[in-house]
Order: sequence, then structure tokens, then C-alpha cells
Amino acid sequence: MMANTIRFVLGGEIREVPVTDPTQTVLQWLRANRRPGTKEGCAEGDCGACTVVLGTRDPAAEGGIRYRAVNACIVFVPQLDGRQLITVEDLKLPGGALHPVQRALVDCHGSQCGFCTPGFVMSLFAEFHEGPQDPGRERLLDVLAGNLCRCTGYRPIVEAGMTMRRYGIGDAFDAARAQAAALLDGIRRTEDLTVTGAGRTFHAPRRLDRLARLFAVHPDATILAGGTDVGLWVTKQHRDLKTVISVSEVAGFAAVVERDGALQIGGGATYSDLLPVVDRHFPDFAALLRRLGSVQIRNSGTMGGNVANGSPIGDSMPALIALGTTVVLNHGGTRREMPLEDLYLDYKEQARVPGELVEALTIPLDVPGRQFATYKVSKRLDQDISAVCAAYAITLNPAGKVATARITYGGMAVTPRRAARTEASLRGRPWSLETVLGAYAALAEDFQPISDMRASAEYRSRIARNLLMRFYLETTGQAGRPAEATHA
Repeated sequence: MMANTIRFVLGGEIREVPVTDPTQTVLQWLRANRRPGTKEGCAEGDCGACTVVLGTRDPAAEGGIRYRAVNACIVFVPQLDGRQLITVEDLKLPGGALHPVQRALVDCHGSQCGFCTPGFVMSLFAEFHEGPQDPGRERLLDVLAGNLCRCTGYRPIVEAGMTMRRYGIGDAFDAARAQAAALLDGIRRTEDLTVTGAGRTFHAPRRLDRLARLFAVHPDATILAGGTDVGLWVTKQHRDLKTVISVSEVAGFAAVVERDGALQIGGGATYSDLLPVVDRHFPDFAALLRRLGSVQIRNSGTMGGNVANGSPIGDSMPALIALGTTVVLNHGGTRREMPLEDLYLDYKEQARVPGELVEALTIPLDVPGRQFATYKVSKRLDQDISAVCAAYAITLNPAGKVATARITYGGMAVTPRRAARTEASLRGRPWSLETVLGAYAALAEDFQPISDMRASAEYRSRIARNLLMRFYLETTGQAGRPAEATHA
């Protein structure tokens, strides 16, 4: 269905907005339409000054609406269709009273120069609605990791988050959830959305078969999942995206299902959707996903998009490959499945044909005796690109010898890649210090990393060895014991 407008809820009412450019960002639209509280800091999803909250109809959520913070600078305007948009201007209560989040920031002196404050307010607003009553300091540090303050005074902001519920445990949005849900039901689209403008076209199909056919017909189109990369193509690289196909409205495409001894992940599942499930089975992997990006990024970004993008420093791929993940590809309705490591042929070169989708990922869960860990080394803890990302999965036979080994590194080659020689040097040998030290030579043959802005080749090689040793020490219960062998 062709349309020149989209509909979303803003300020408690339905707004029907003409789309003049399908790649205009929500941040640009807000600032051009008298909503300047949302600020532009980086225009690449890092600083959080542009944080807004999107409400999405979800029968499983409290009141039927799920509220999540996102970066308005990398969300395109057509992605608002069928959603509720909440900005800092909406928090003002009748009579000009402050929202509990705002009152806490004032009383804790959490607003300094003030430029970043609206973004902090909106991140805390989402936590106010979706988080636990007593979030705790560590959770709040995670919630606010995607909001940067140049004044550097994070302590009072965190204190505001710790105390915001003293000013009330509910707000006007809680009272109006039923009304907002009814508005969202009223603008729910049953047909595919297509909008055009400025020589560009945006498609949002509602069914997987139509998505697959559409991409097969337009193989040069840009597939838009979370926009955490695609948004930057527009705001930073100024690419002209003629055809954009969004996957976020495809029914069932974001499903995460445990079935037949495997975890099946739809190509549109966000990291936030995945985290609780991954945490139950692979806590190390979940810890890595929390460091992959801020809450705003995890609310938007998808693991399927990370896999399809295929960056050699994509954090999810080493763990997925080590776990024996397979990928389901779909070209116009014709499906095929392959081991994930076989998808990557060379730098930005994949075994996908033009117009072929990453439909799903399957991680085997029932692997008896599997020992697994994954590690990320970067210059800072939060929101940083890896210098080296490593993942290890081994099983031992009754004699304590390595039966199977899957060892994968990111940042060490032009693609995420298994360490084939290292694996071979371990198989059939005792899982011992001598075996691990002996594998170092094979690891040096597996990878010849480059030097770049994130790390030197020598550093990467040393880290790769050290992480293998760390995995050995942790799996043998020696992680806290000083040992001469821990130097690499």
C-alpha cells in the first residue's frame, strides 16, 4: 500500500505526518517541529543526548505497552509508524509540576551545563516504567552507560536514578496506558507500508514471505533492522539510500524460541529481547552483549543485523561460531542453512547471493559437557569496539582429553574466524597447561593480525594467547591462582 504519511502517537494524540524524506531521522524531525528538547550531540548513537522513548503495543507488557529508550539520531521517521513517541517535553505535568525523574535530578543537582540532561531524563524515564522498583547502582550504571556528560559529574545523576521513585512510583503515563493502547490499536497497520520522498523509498512489509520477495526483487536495497549501522551511513557517510526495506514490522521475525534442543533466534530479534534468554544458557555471552552497546543500542540493534553486516570486529559472531550456530538464509522464499563460519568468505564478502536474507540463527543447547566462555578486550568497558574478541567451547572425554574444540576470534583477521590449527593441536590431548602452552605456536600460524588504531599486531597476538590461557585456568578452577604460566 502506497502512502505519503505515517501515523504515530505524540503528546497523547494521533499525529499523521507526511514523509518528505524516508531517511530523515527522528531527531531532525523533532528539532524542525518545535521539539528542541531532544539534543544533537554525536549523530551516531553514542552520546545519548538525543534519547527519546518509543512505546510499542505489546500485550505481554504492563498495561499493554512496552517503553524503550532509543537514539533519535539513528531512527528514521517512517519507523515511528504505529508507535508512541515520548520526548522530554511530554513529561511536564499539569500546572508545570516536574516528573519524578526530573524532580530527582533537580534535588540531586544532576543537571550541570544541562545540554545532555534531556537524554538522561528520558533514559531514566524508561527505567522508571520498565525497571524494578529498586534497580540498584550496577543496573543504573548500565542504564546510563549510553548517556555521556562532558561536565563529568555522573555521581549526582546516578543518585537521582536511585531516588527517583521516592517522588512517586507512578505517573500520568501509567494512568493513561489504556488510552494510549487504544490509540495504538487504532493506528495499527495491517497492510505493508511504502512511503516515498526525495527520490527514496521506504518499505515495511508485514509478512516474511513478502519481505523475502521484496528483497529478491530489489537486491540492491538496504535492509534496515535496528539502524545502528545504517543510521550512520546517512548521518556520517551521507549515503543516498534509494531503497530501504525495514524488517521490524514482519510478524514473527523477532521471535526467540527454545525448541528441539536449540535456541532459535529470528533475524529481527533485538539484543534486549535476547538478553534474558541468553543469560539463562550462556551467562558469559550475555555479559558480552551488555558491553556490545548501550541500552539504547541494545533496544534497537539486532543479532541478525550484526551477523548480516559481517564486520570482522562484530562482537556476537565469535561466540555464535564457537557455539556451533547455523544460519538460515532466505532468497525469495527459498531457504538454505549453513554453519555460520561458512557465511564469511573475505572482508565484507559473504556466501549470500544478492537479495538473500539472514532469516534466523540456531544455537544448539543440548551439548553434553560443553565448556564455553567468551571475552572482549577493548580500551574501555562500555560502548567500545573490540581490539580482540574471543570465544572458546570444548568438550572433554572421560580420560580428560579434549574431544572437541571450537575456538573463534574477532579482530584477528578480515573475518570472524575459527583457529583451525589451534583446535587441531588441542584435540586428543589432555586439557593441561602443557597442551595449552603447546598450542601457542599453532595460534601464531592461524592468525597474522594487523596494527590499527585499536591495537598493534603484537598486542593482539599476545592477547589471543592470554585469553586462551585464561579460558584454561577458568575451566580448571585455577583462575584466581598466580602461576608462572599465566604470562604469555
